Amino acid sequence: MEKKSLWALGTREVVYAAIGAALYAVLSVATNFLQIPAAANVSIRPAVAIPMFFGLAFGPWVGLIAGFVGNLISDLVSGYGFWPWWDLGNGLMGFVPGLVYLTMTDFRSTGDLIKAEIMVILGAAVGMFVASVSEIWVSGIDFTTAMATNFVPSFISNVVNGLILVPILMIAYAAIRGRSGR
Repeated sequence: MEKKSLWALGTREVVYAAIGAALYAVLSVATNFLQIPAAANVSIRPAVAIPMFFGLAFGPWVGLIAGFVGNLISDLVSGYGFWPWWDLGNGLMGFVPGLVYLTMTDFRSTGDLIKAEIMVILGAAVGMFVASVSEIWVSGIDFTTAMATNFVPSFISNVVNGLILVPILMIAYAAIRGRSGR
């Protein structure tokens, strides 16, 4: 059995982070046209499950990098430009779930699935709050507008996508690991 470290950032983690970032970028670009009405450039992104899952499966740094770099690439390719606070917010959506990485023992167990769902909610809340609050000084809007046009739509969309897709990814990953004898 491999020794796990919560704060490791070696070759293994960098490789997983790169895979996660690439998946997140490609899948986000594919759905960036699904804009939420009355929201400020917020799209429905099922791909948010990628950094969340990668954080749970490989640690918080992997989730952070997958979300940050994946969002950065997706926004640049989609023509949205560079929004570092939103990149950070997407990174935090992967980092926060990764904080329970060491406690995840069986991705098929009810306990791990519940833990993951709680961390998906917390990750989306922290990440989208940071990104949304940045709009106060970046775009010059007030707190209420930031919450109404940025936080609420992005949080709800990301939580729904994460709550549905992260458990599916966990169970599929557990099945693959089981077949490979890991």
